[in-house]
Amino acid sequence: MEIPYTELSDEALRGIIEEYITREGTEYGTREFSLEQKIEHVRQQLLRREIKINFDAETQSCNLVAVG
Repeated sequence: MEIPYTELSDEALRGIIEEYITREGTEYGTREFSLEQKIEHVRQQLLRREIKINFDAETQSCNLVAVG
C-alpha cells in the first residue's frame, strides 16, 4: 500500500528515510555523503515523485521504491 509522504509527520518521514539509507547493502558509490545529505537526496526524490513509500502490512515495514 502506498503511503503519501505528505501525510507523515517530519519525524516519521525522517525515521523511514534513515532506516532505508542505513540498511545493510545500501550503496551510494565512491563519493562519501553525510547522513543529512543522504536524507535530503531522498526527500528531493520524493518531491520529484521519482520514488514513493510502500507499506507492507504482512511484514509491518516500509520501503522506498522507484516510480514507474
